[in-house]
Amino acid sequence: MKLVTPEEMREFDSLAVRRYGIPGIVLMENAGRGAADIVTGELKRLGGRRVSVIAGKGNNGGDGFVCARHLKNRGFDVEVFSLSAPSGIKGDAGINARIWGKMGGGIYPVRTIGELKKHVLTLRHSSLIVDAILGTGVSTPLTGVYASVIELINKLNKPVVSVDVPSGLDAATGRALGAAVKATVTATMALAKLGLWLYPGRDYAGRVEVVDIGAARQIFEGMDIRHNLIDAQEVKGALSPRKRDTHKGIYGHVLVIGGSPGKTGAPYMAALGAMRAGAGLVTIALPESLNPIMEAKTTEVMTHPLPETEDSTLGESSIDDTLKILEGKTAVVIGPGMGLSGRLSGYTEAVIGRCAEKRIPIVIDADGLNALGGSQGRLALSLLFLKKASGKTGIILTPHPGEMARLVGAAVKDVQGDRVGFSGRLSKETGSVVVLKGASTVVAFGGEVFINPTGNPGMATAGTGDVLSGITGGLLSQGLDMTEAAVAAVYIHGLSGDEAAKKRGEAGMMATDLLAEVPAILNSFIRG
Repeated sequence: MKLVTPEEMREFDSLAVRRYGIPGIVLMENAGRGAADIVTGELKRLGGRRVSVIAGKGNNGGDGFVCARHLKNRGFDVEVFSLSAPSGIKGDAGINARIWGKMGGGIYPVRTIGELKKHVLTLRHSSLIVDAILGTGVSTPLTGVYASVIELINKLNKPVVSVDVPSGLDAATGRALGAAVKATVTATMALAKLGLWLYPGRDYAGRVEVVDIGAARQIFEGMDIRHNLIDAQEVKGALSPRKRDTHKGIYGHVLVIGGSPGKTGAPYMAALGAMRAGAGLVTIALPESLNPIMEAKTTEVMTHPLPETEDSTLGESSIDDTLKILEGKTAVVIGPGMGLSGRLSGYTEAVIGRCAEKRIPIVIDADGLNALGGSQGRLALSLLFLKKASGKTGIILTPHPGEMARLVGAAVKDVQGDRVGFSGRLSKETGSVVVLKGASTVVAFGGEVFINPTGNPGMATAGTGDVLSGITGGLLSQGLDMTEAAVAAVYIHGLSGDEAAKKRGEAGMMATDLLAEVPAILNSFIRG
């Protein structure tokens, strides 16, 4: 599903009017009626009859007046509270405000905090509140009566249907602009807005329902919309059923490189993730002194001991053996549990370089990413190195926000404030597919951005990232291209967490709980 920024939505509306001759008032009518349909469904579920519509003076408020009219015609008790005098409502919104008045609907002014206090009791006795105050055009923090109204709506603890976006939410980034409505349902118009699927916007938006406003489908098909919400159809299209006459070699051989004292679990979970994703063969390469521990852990997964440093980690002495065992591998995952030794930078770059020569796709995760960091001068050279390597083979970077911050030389809070922007810039700078993990995981490559809607807070636990890197490597080994593998992996990974949460709850979930769920979810897409 396509996701749009406010600028793209304005372009959409403009094209609908200019190219297809659809009057703006028709689009407003369809928007308000669609919102009324959603409100009607909520009221039937709740068993309520009283609706308070709070309208701003712009087009969002106009949608609210249309919604109020349709609800009144359906027999509901509707009151409209306006943050502008009727004379201040212009254009199509003004027309619909006047229609509402002519059909006997009252408009109660809420232009000051004093006027707001007069209507608190009425709002408190509403079955549901329709938020039609502000749309996608707001981008600065709210103050005054707007902020006060929004704070009151949230304090009333009533079901809220927001029109297009929750008022006070930045529709591009999902940031709350000082005060923002916490909606039960957001009835968004024509196309879902990007900020509704990025945190904290997802928490403010509630359930998102897209309203068909009657604009020609060709409009958005002809636009260069680069943001996407991952859905089941997209994942299904990337996966293929297995042929009957087949063998393990067809499904690839994944090499997982990692492990250090105290961190053997990370490569183990990545290897199992690759197996559960359908890889035919998986080998873990790790420091030789840790090999007995790993052999005791594994059954289906093979191991390969590598020469190690005196600290029992990988380093320059491990390079030659590692490059030899890359022969015949169809995907590499490097980094899980590899440690923070200062000797890993050269090792990691040697592996990446040979993967580029052999055209072996590679997933760089966890300590593999940390090995590319360090000083700003070192980091700049590493990013340039990745750019050159990615021109020969596919590279997927899977940082969490802290690792992303180190890679781009920014603060974690800045990364979290612009997850889409940072992911896109790192992808462009390195030529790699970037998977920024976390709530609403972002996948970025080639100017395209994919937002993942699956997953839950129970997955905020050690090892889930290792499972994800393994699933990604397993899909790569079976011939999926880089973007397909990354997109499918994050979606399946999140669904596995959701299924585990259904069975066991979120608190106390472990990364290995996800592994048992992966095959059934994977096969549901192949069968479906």
